[in-house]
Amino acid sequence: MTSSRSSRIGSSDLTVFPLALGGNVFGWTADEQQSYAVLDAFTAAGGDFVDTADVYSTWAPGNQGGESETIIGAWMAARGNRDSVVVATKVGAHPDYRGLEGANITAATEQSLRRLGTDRIDLLYTHYDDVDTPIEEIVTALDGLVRSGKVRHVAASNISADRLTAALEFAQREGLAPYVAVQPLYNLVARDAYEGELAAVATRFGLSAIPYYGLAAGFLTGKYRVGGPAVDSPRADGAGKYLRTPRGPKVLEALDSVAADHRAEPATVALAWLAAQPTVAAPIASARTLEQLPALLAFPELELSADQLALLDAASR
Repeated sequence: MTSSRSSRIGSSDLTVFPLALGGNVFGWTADEQQSYAVLDAFTAAGGDFVDTADVYSTWAPGNQGGESETIIGAWMAARGNRDSVVVATKVGAHPDYRGLEGANITAATEQSLRRLGTDRIDLLYTHYDDVDTPIEEIVTALDGLVRSGKVRHVAASNISADRLTAALEFAQREGLAPYVAVQPLYNLVARDAYEGELAAVATRFGLSAIPYYGLAAGFLTGKYRVGGPAVDSPRADGAGKYLRTPRGPKVLEALDSVAADHRAEPATVALAWLAAQPTVAAPIASARTLEQLPALLAFPELELSADQLALLDAASR
């Protein structure tokens, strides 16, 4: 991170608040009014980086996909703040535009632009790699969007180290727009998917990591405990699974210890640990309500000591 209050994304010209507000809840567990309130509070506190996807939230009954983008677009129009918000979205998983064939990427991006009510997307991710489509076709299609001005920078989510390397080397060789970031699953209870080969590729090519599930579907907020009260949340099953692993309770114990030292929330400490890891520019975390937001916004000001980082590191291995 370039400072506690701003972070540059890879080799791009994007400098952002070091927390990406996750848009997966908008149009799902947060309706339009709640979403606007969270977005207003986030930007009022200095936040400027919003992460969404064209597929959010097809899993909710009655939704088609694109609900999150539509809400964010309507909010930006209502507030007149498009130029001060860095918008990241993803293509390739929407039921109508599944996969990363070149024509599909272009068509899906046009739909995202329409829903967001904007003429450009600041950071466009391929949501999931499509190993049936050649890297050359994917990178060329993305480059076309950058050259047309519809996308400022491109990135990849859920991709292997080998495919990421191939894409970066092809872009370099052909003078095409390179990926500037990678979005992996990465947090204190899920380290294996990123640390190792994928992180090494990011380091080698100067990519930033913008991890999703920074709070492990809410588990790292500390509200899910063995013998604790049941939590009424659509994410309870996903978060609760970490309690059934040897790592989960140990991580909560370490988080509690460090949080007590700083009189901070466990979520704040969990995000501060993530932001302190090599290559990480801005973890993604979502807030359904205003009450959930302060703990997320507090982490850029939290300085963890070497001993505290080591304690969390040991508990999470």
